[in-house]
Amino acid sequence: MENETPQAPATAVEAPTPAPPPLPEPTEQQVVEQLLAARGKIYGELGKVIVGQREVIDQILIALLSGGHCLITGAPGLAKTLLVKSIAQIFHLKFSRIQFTPDLMPADITGTEILQDQEGGRMMTFVKGPVFANMVLADEINRTPPKTQAALLEAMQEHQVTAAGYRHALPEPFFVLATQNPIEMEGTYPLPEAQLDRFMFNVVMDYLPESDEVAVVQQTTANLRPVI
Repeated sequence: MENETPQAPATAVEAPTPAPPPLPEPTEQQVVEQLLAARGKIYGELGKVIVGQREVIDQILIALLSGGHCLITGAPGLAKTLLVKSIAQIFHLKFSRIQFTPDLMPADITGTEILQDQEGGRMMTFVKGPVFANMVLADEINRTPPKTQAALLEAMQEHQVTAAGYRHALPEPFFVLATQNPIEMEGTYPLPEAQLDRFMFNVVMDYLPESDEVAVVQQTTANLRPVI
């Protein structure tokens, strides 16, 4: 009788670990409670640097959560820039500020192509402009000619920039918060209808009451600087 090779005992096949049960969907009431709690935290953080302006903050948050852009109209010195920058810090978004002036060119916003020396020779390289950020502050947007204002149209509508025939996607999420001064009209250019149509809200920022003005003075003259 031929020698038979002993067979190894069959190993038991482990049963697959069952997947954990899916988490239950939050109810509408729970979603509302979470939103209210998040809004309270946002108010608390903004209250460290911004006094009052609760209605303005609400409208800006509505525009951002809806994926829209916002135009803020107000006189100088109302902390428009500080408000936008603080919101970007709270949401951990990349912030960029563009100071609009009469000599600003479209390439100063979107970016430009430059000739660079590389291993294979000289090649055109696209250098991104300040519009490549999550939250862009277009400060005094009505102080630049319509040609430069139009550089934001494609970015606000399609979240992209076209340069030399190539499309460059903007980072997501992407928001534009623009400011303008309604008092000083000399040296300004009215926004065209196509530009105004890109904004979800035109938020009017007014002066604070006297009690809040006192709080601003106390806050700005304090030795400690708030951290948000």
